[in-house]
Amino acid sequence: MDPGTYSLGPGSGSLLVHTTRTGLGAKAGHDLTIEVTRWRGEAVVDPAGPAGSSVTLELDASSLEVKEGTGGIKPLTDGDRREIQKLMREKVLQTDRHPTITFRSARISGDPESFQVEGDLTLAGVTRPVTVSGTLAGDRVHGTATITQTRWGIRPYSGLFGALKLNDDVDVRFDLGLTPQ
Repeated sequence: MDPGTYSLGPGSGSLLVHTTRTGLGAKAGHDLTIEVTRWRGEAVVDPAGPAGSSVTLELDASSLEVKEGTGGIKPLTDGDRREIQKLMREKVLQTDRHPTITFRSARISGDPESFQVEGDLTLAGVTRPVTVSGTLAGDRVHGTATITQTRWGIRPYSGLFGALKLNDDVDVRFDLGLTPQ
């Protein structure tokens, strides 16, 4: 990996959110894969010393789209997808009040084969620290972070009179190619 500044966005790879369900009615719901379709960012890479590296991301909170739903009593329909996306925007993320999700790294440690990025995530108007774990293989970066919704003041979705609940923890996964600016 060459040192430098790299542009990030949908053209460089995927940024996915994975949810799981719990509760007595969990069999009725779906585990979801949600894609962030509008986002941008920048990675400054210093292979000689991770402390000289940084990452910033800005996501359009209204651009989350349900791509897949697994499990459930019946397959996820297009109508289900639209309803879930509407709930995410209006009730969960309140995108009218908080249109942007941001991440700014504060510290990067490790090496390209296994690194950690500690930073601040602003979600639904609340900023909290989060740790991202990742790996670099060639010019591709892969990683994950677990977001506990209640830490950001988000009440996990529940339905069927509370029998079906979304787990508090959601996983954010990324697979990105690094394109020099």
